[in-house]
Amino acid sequence: MGELLALASALCFGTTHFLSGLVSRRRHGVTVAAWAQMAGTVVSLIPVLLTQGATAPAPALAWGALSGLGTGVGVACLYWSMNKGPMSVVVPVSDVTAVGLPVLAGIALLGDRPSPPALTGIALGPPALWLVSRGERGEARPGGEARPAATPAAARAGRAQGADRLSPALVMALVAGVGLAVHFFALARIPATAGWWPVVVSRAVSVAVILALFPATGARLRLPRREVAVAAVAGVLGTVATVLYLLATRQELLSVAVVLSALYPAVPVLLALTFLRERITRPQAVGLLGAGVAIGLIALN
Repeated sequence: MGELLALASALCFGTTHFLSGLVSRRRHGVTVAAWAQMAGTVVSLIPVLLTQGATAPAPALAWGALSGLGTGVGVACLYWSMNKGPMSVVVPVSDVTAVGLPVLAGIALLGDRPSPPALTGIALGPPALWLVSRGERGEARPGGEARPAATPAAARAGRAQGADRLSPALVMALVAGVGLAVHFFALARIPATAGWWPVVVSRAVSVAVILALFPATGARLRLPRREVAVAAVAGVLGTVATVLYLLATRQELLSVAVVLSALYPAVPVLLALTFLRERITRPQAVGLLGAGVAIGLIALN
């Protein structure tokens, strides 16, 4: 059951990124993230109101706050790095970091001992993520227009400039990966008896962090109503994904749950193939195949 919850979490996370990406082609990605997180915060209150849950213990709330801090920093730094560097580099770096660190923490700190097939699947997950996350050169950036594929002459002329901007973008991609890794790890430390308040705290802290970064990123809160609606749907799905992942970690090893949940980059690729008629590159096809094999191996755990 834990594996199914983690895969459902990946489906929701991936759909969230697909919807956010659609809006981010025209608007600043950090603005979209802010609206999504605000909508997710409102939705996270519903279970609390329905169950009239008591306030969670302070340690559980602290883990929730740490998760929200990781989410806010991770999302903001990821969008910043995608605006400053090539997406084909920064996205795989952040994804692999986000999944690799919790896996290591689960095995080294929490005593996770996956079965040999599952361990093979876990090892296969990060390379599959890397390949799936590598988009085509003409992808759109989160804060602006689509970036056209470079001609050979333009590529040669831009190498020096590209090297200059890759270093800070790569650093921010690593920071984004660490932030998202903190999000995954902290959620897994929330006990089952804590109820839903830690999720509310997580969402609220992520909103505060993203809004605090507005001046540095140049983002503004204003969005057309239709795009606010799309961002809100993305935020709702993001909260559902968070809850599903939280439930998965209570039934499955962290090292297993985080790898399955982190396979979400495959979802936007498949949705883009289906609805946007985009083509899948050969590395992405290999990555999708690897992700499928990883899921099968982990299911044998």
